[in-house]
Amino acid sequence: MDSLTQLRVLVVDDSLTIRAMIDEILSREPNSSVVGFASDAEEALTLVRRLAPNVITLDLRMPGMDGFALEELRAMPHAPVVVVSSEAQDGSEVSARALALGAQACFDKGAIMSRAHEFVAVLRNVATNL
Repeated sequence: MDSLTQLRVLVVDDSLTIRAMIDEILSREPNSSVVGFASDAEEALTLVRRLAPNVITLDLRMPGMDGFALEELRAMPHAPVVVVSSEAQDGSEVSARALALGAQACFDKGAIMSRAHEFVAVLRNVATNL
């Protein structure tokens, strides 16, 4: 993905606050946008098919799922996934499991605003390298 290519992100999180934070961060970035929001795994799977994002951010703990919709995503073509979770600190067991299940990166939900530029860089890097 070059600098002119649009970063199209599907945000999957049951927290309205986190969805709004990610939307705010990406709205300030050139060639970046949130193409959709999902608050549960079923809605996310529908939107992945319909919106064709080039990156998906995925919370691990949402109602109606054990936190690993990555297993469901494996069965279908989809954009790369960046796990965004308060349990996804570097080196954590949760991060290791998410990466083993196909996530391309993990990002600590609590650091999204304070490390917004790094968060966007992770999204762009994941979208570019696949």
